[in-house]
Amino acid sequence: MTSTVSHGSALADRLVSVSHTSSAAVSSFLRRHRRSLVWLTPVLVVAAVASFINMGGSPQRIDDEGTYTAQAWAINALHELAHYTFWYDHPPLGWLQIAGYTQLTGAFGRYDVSVLAAREAVIVMSLIGVVLLWALSRRLGLSRPASAVAALIFALSPLAVQYHRTVYLDNVATPWLIAAFLLALSRRQQLAGFAASAACFSIAVLSKETFLLALPFLAWTMIRNARPETRRYTLAVASSVLVLVGFSYVLLALIKGELIPGSDRVSLISGVGFQLGSRASSGSIFDPGSLIVRTFSIWWHLDPVIMVLGSLASVTALFVKKMRPIAAMMVFLLLFMFRPGGYLPVPYVIMLLPFAALLIAWVTDVAVGAVRRRSKRGVRPIAWLVIASLAAAAAVPLWTVQLRGLFHADLDQPLRSAEQWVDTNVAHDNRLIVDDAMWVDFVRAGWRRDNVVWYYKIDTDPAVEAQSPRGWKDSDYIITTDSMRTFPDGFPQVKAALQNSVVVASFGQGTQAVDIRRIEPQGAAAAKKDAASATQLQADAGKQLTTNTGLKLSTADRNLLTGGQVDVRIPLALGSQLAAASVQIDGFPIVSGEDNKLRRQVVVTAIGGKPVVDGDKLTATARDFVAGLVGDYAPSSVSATNGSLLITYPADPSVAVIQ
Repeated sequence: MTSTVSHGSALADRLVSVSHTSSAAVSSFLRRHRRSLVWLTPVLVVAAVASFINMGGSPQRIDDEGTYTAQAWAINALHELAHYTFWYDHPPLGWLQIAGYTQLTGAFGRYDVSVLAAREAVIVMSLIGVVLLWALSRRLGLSRPASAVAALIFALSPLAVQYHRTVYLDNVATPWLIAAFLLALSRRQQLAGFAASAACFSIAVLSKETFLLALPFLAWTMIRNARPETRRYTLAVASSVLVLVGFSYVLLALIKGELIPGSDRVSLISGVGFQLGSRASSGSIFDPGSLIVRTFSIWWHLDPVIMVLGSLASVTALFVKKMRPIAAMMVFLLLFMFRPGGYLPVPYVIMLLPFAALLIAWVTDVAVGAVRRRSKRGVRPIAWLVIASLAAAAAVPLWTVQLRGLFHADLDQPLRSAEQWVDTNVAHDNRLIVDDAMWVDFVRAGWRRDNVVWYYKIDTDPAVEAQSPRGWKDSDYIITTDSMRTFPDGFPQVKAALQNSVVVASFGQGTQAVDIRRIEPQGAAAAKKDAASATQLQADAGKQLTTNTGLKLSTADRNLLTGGQVDVRIPLALGSQLAAASVQIDGFPIVSGEDNKLRRQVVVTAIGGKPVVDGDKLTATARDFVAGLVGDYAPSSVSATNGSLLITYPADPSVAVIQ
């Protein structure tokens, strides 16, 4: 008993000692870095606010975001590397990290729109990048104000805000790349620093393979920074770590038996070949209609200032030994975009942003210091400060306009509205062809995963093709977004589905527009003929109803009925009830998204001269009326609205749409 008490007391004393030691270490860290924290903390707060505010409204979701979100969701929900066949287009470590974040924080449970869970993850990673960029700036000798400027440019440029809140794998890789350069500049404990740098760089590349382009410049940084007496050893260890971690991707393919191509499997070699040689070229910068010009236009529209000033700073810093590796990397990455026949992905710019911000702040810091010392060494200080001042003057109004749009515009509303319409009006046993941005939402809403088909896969994935022996005819609805409308020629089944479908609901305008189209298996011509017959049927039913003196309605509503613009079930249902009592109606409201489509709602204000609503409840007369609407006349919903009875009929495929 005495021994137990003694051991317990010793453990308690040890825990108290560890606690005191930890508190002392934290206190010491805060004292040593309090000046830096005074600068960094508000920068980080501003960066977080700018990144998170309205992240669900702007930009509108795109299919790439949906793909990485779905793959991250599949890790936890399906215990698979991807929601479809994983085919080595990108290494999986990027969305594995997103999956880890969403699992640890329960992010998918916080959002109805699944992409927002992944957006939260990449924003947090970008904020980590802000802290790491600050640390890298300080290690390179920038003053605290200049380091704060670098971090703010990286966080607040509209180009950065737009892409930092977009689910791109580049956002996952960027903080690892910054950390790799930070650790490569270690002066103490270089062996551990270089090994950690190599590991961070490997993680960056396994998150997004294009980051491999930075390898020569990271190696250059290590070689220059290594102490001569230990250079061979530290560089050898770093190289070994790089190879070992990088080889894990090859090992994954080898274990799965998917390293080399085969007729019955995907392969790593095929995936690498696609990325390096099979992707369609972005075209020439001299062709106004080329993809590269459109990509540059997107970047330029968001922030021309950082593009111009970052390029100038990169060239300027080439002439300063201390910054030459990073400046050379920036110049190389800029020139690489213009390689003949190359493909330029839109998120390529994410990799450039932190280093552009760093070089802008560094050159400006050196120029300010030179002016204070009345020195011309290093840069042409006055010329640069004039350029930087003009750029700042241009940035204020440009950034204000762009950030206001990012903070206030709800560009994603059409997608959310379309998802709500489908969930409300389409039975879950229907098969949907969708943009991948909506895939997880529909599966989480109750659709079987086989009944929600990412449009890209219906033409490219043998497993999906096997589930659709009749091709596009095996699907019931296709929900189109800008990405689907932009590339129909590359997807024959998608193109055929679009050509043989009719719009039943539409939300948004321009590139944000989302159309819900019902696929007509018999073909567009037959569907058009059926629509004309249905219109005549609806007009005949409406004309017959309006001859009943018990129906009270306005001239405008009478014209809608006789013009065949009201769902045939409404005049038939009203006619069946008019034998018992008069009915007064006050319009046929348009269901949201169904402008210029068939009216399938009716507002009833009185039955037999009696009100239909008492407070917020239906009267007995109204309940009896609704109880009589059965069988083919049964509505999908009945509600009390503004003292009236709102009756809504389902979007029934048997009723043709008025075009």
